[in-house]
Amino acid sequence: MPGEIQALQDELRSFAAARDWERYHTPQNLAALIASEAGELLALFRWGQDAVRERPVDVAHELADVFLGVLRFADVAGIDLLAASRTKLDINGARYPAHPGVGPDRAKPLSS
Repeated sequence: MPGEIQALQDELRSFAAARDWERYHTPQNLAALIASEAGELLALFRWGQDAVRERPVDVAHELADVFLGVLRFADVAGIDLLAASRTKLDINGARYPAHPGVGPDRAKPLSS
């Protein structure tokens, strides 16, 4: 998978370069893109719709837009997305230990 992610980032970089979009791919603009694409994904579930069942292609496309935006952001910002994800999963594991009856509202506070 890591090689596939790098290949996809390379393809996204070439895609942006071929269209002269690099100047628009700032961290701020890419963060806005991720948020707006996540909003489009969320919109598919309005009013209790089961979009995964009713509109699976649309869900897949919107989820892919979010994923591609995240990959592009990580590339532009120089973030190793896999390493950052593993680190964050370790942090979450420490913050949210697996205990029966403990929900997300009972998280340990973040240490300063």
